[in-house]
Amino acid sequence: MRGNPDAHELIAPGNLDSVLELLAKEPSEWTPIAGGTEIMVAHAAGRLGAKKLVSLWGIDELRFIKEKEASITIGAGATFRDLRAHPGIGVKLPLLAMAASWIGCIANQSRATLGGNLVNGSPAADSSPALLVYDAEIELASVRGRRRIPYSAFHTGYKRNAMLPDELLFAVHLPLRFAEQRHYLRKVGTRRAMAISKVALAATAWLEDGLIREVRLGAASLAPFPMRLVETEVALLGRALNAESIQLACAALQKEAKPIDDIRSTGAYRKRVAINLLTEFLTALATEGQGR
Repeated sequence: MRGNPDAHELIAPGNLDSVLELLAKEPSEWTPIAGGTEIMVAHAAGRLGAKKLVSLWGIDELRFIKEKEASITIGAGATFRDLRAHPGIGVKLPLLAMAASWIGCIANQSRATLGGNLVNGSPAADSSPALLVYDAEIELASVRGRRRIPYSAFHTGYKRNAMLPDELLFAVHLPLRFAEQRHYLRKVGTRRAMAISKVALAATAWLEDGLIREVRLGAASLAPFPMRLVETEVALLGRALNAESIQLACAALQKEAKPIDDIRSTGAYRKRVAINLLTEFLTALATEGQGR
């Protein structure tokens, strides 16, 4: 079945205040559309349920990247091409820059937005593992004002999030304190490019005196939504990196991960690959020795 354009209403207010007023006046009635890379696929397949669409494209208030001494703030309307081109992100948030290069093709990267990627809520979202390990905060906007929540608390279930019906994702805030830590990001997919991930794992870590003082692990496709692997992190904290601690971490991941079976992979395969990726990261970390 093909989508029918006559079945949908699309408006483009052109500024943030007008969009927020619309969402406040008719909460849950309007679905914001940014780059449209997900919604247009759903429309073409005849499975776009939203009848009223409000365009965010071209709203400059949402498309920005602001770098400060201790943080970078990315507007929800910034595209993945914007992220790839920004020198500060490439140097200080390299995992996010790498993830941005994985989003579809160049044409997709020029349209797809960071905010859209997060609100879409795919368990396999490419940007999510990096944002999780970088302790990102989400800023939400409405006519009532702004509020910020940890990104780790944003997803509440499959394709569900913590936004209220009259709210819009305004920006993502990222601290820069991880720049000197060890970084890791791997995505496993059917192809090397333009593929939805079967599994992805991001990590940052800090070793001191041979012990893991800080570690963060973010994953895609290991649960109904992108997740921080908190229990696996706890299994590693304060330990020396050796065969025993790596085995403990893998056992924690085996228990914590809850991947599903779908057309791309089985849950068992995803869990096995995630354990392999974690082992790869920790083995390399142990070989490199202590330090940030």
